[in-house]
Order: sequence, then C-alpha cells, then structure tokens
Amino acid sequence: MNYALVFRPEVREEIDEAYTWYESQQPGLGDEFLDCVDEILNRICQMLESYAVVYRDIRRAVIQRFPYAVYYRFVSSRVIVIAIFHGRRDPKSWQTRT
Repeated sequence: MNYALVFRPEVREEIDEAYTWYESQQPGLGDEFLDCVDEILNRICQMLESYAVVYRDIRRAVIQRFPYAVYYRFVSSRVIVIAIFHGRRDPKSWQTRT
C-alpha cells in the first residue's frame, strides 16, 4: 500500500536547521543528512509498524549515521511526521505537537 507523507509545519524548520548546520561543518554533509532522512522515510512507508511506539500512538525511527529520529503516527493511508528531532533535545517539546 502507498502512504501519503504529511509533515507538520515545524518539521521543515527542523530539517532546514540540521541541513544548514551540517553544511557549515563540511560541504556535502547536509546533503548526506537529507539522503538519510529520505531513506528512513521510505522505510517507514514500507514497514509502518516495525518501529517502536514511544509516546501514545507515536513511533520513532532512528536515522542512521546522524543523531536524529523521525517521530510519526499513521492514520489510514497517511503517515504524519510529527518531528525530525535531535536525540539530545528535550522530547517534551515535540510531544506538545500531538
């Protein structure tokens, strides 16, 4: 089944901030971060229930190579991305989005 990805408005800012930071560390690293985000989003759509529930009905998929995770829930044919969040940030800030 194909799932539509839906992003909360804050997610775009989180991706942009991470991309900018990684690019400032090393040119091309931001693009590698985006590739890893794209890869995990594809995996989520293929295997929705394979990631652990971490808060209510929200699941977490850890991005390989970078200390970020994708927090999402699925409703019928939609995957709703709640946050793409650095692992050291306080989780309560994304939990208020639910």
